[in-house]
Amino acid sequence: MPEGHTLHRLAALHQRRFAGDRVRVSSPQGRFTEGAARVDGQVLVAARAHGKHLFHDYDSGLTVHVHLGLYGTFTEQPLPMAEPVGQVRMRLVGAATPYGTDLRGPTACEVLTEAEVDTLLARLGADPLDPEADPGRAGARIRRSRRPIGALLMDQSVVAGVGNVYRAEVLFRHGISPFRPGTGVDAAEWDALWADLVELMPVGVATGRMHVVRPEHDHGAPSYAADRPRTYVYRRQGEPCRVCATPVSHAVLEGRNLFWCPTCQPG
Repeated sequence: MPEGHTLHRLAALHQRRFAGDRVRVSSPQGRFTEGAARVDGQVLVAARAHGKHLFHDYDSGLTVHVHLGLYGTFTEQPLPMAEPVGQVRMRLVGAATPYGTDLRGPTACEVLTEAEVDTLLARLGADPLDPEADPGRAGARIRRSRRPIGALLMDQSVVAGVGNVYRAEVLFRHGISPFRPGTGVDAAEWDALWADLVELMPVGVATGRMHVVRPEHDHGAPSYAADRPRTYVYRRQGEPCRVCATPVSHAVLEGRNLFWCPTCQPG
């Protein structure tokens, strides 16, 4: 599933392409026909993201909300766009920009009112990519919870935008076991985790790639995929830790794959 930096990167792209433009919105697939008709021909005022959610705000006060989920993707084309191929949920075509974009396979693609957007945002935690985010509420929730910190970091109502890679890597970088209960993470440790996310995630926005390995450790075994930067533990089960050479461990925590080093992250 795309992590928060991907959605912020998409929001920035759509802001450059379509903000201030009167756009045409359609649903070649047919599953978003009614929603598309509600915003078709309106001015797209802004594109923004919070966590793993993308929002297109229109001058009517309506917003198109997109959650990509596991399979959702946007693909951009120069105009004139080719005939839709596959299950295109939403097609967005600008008037003043020479680009259009197709959305396929999202978990959610819906039109919301301002009040409905506010309700959705109220359910989400602080986003490390939001310069005005207050991590204090997330820290307080974590310290009250007996759930493992590895689960809490993935809970979008606690921290918005962190996914499996950032979860695994930031915990490794701070030597914290993913199984440690939230009550065992003190305020200083949470502040350090948050500060690291605030530093790491904008790199993903800027480059489209998650760079999480410190320069002094960025050598040795290749990454888990040819087109990805190295990771410390993510998808490296059984391979030697880049710091201590202990085999990286793997488990399933609350339905998601979990990776950690038993030596560097004891407990």
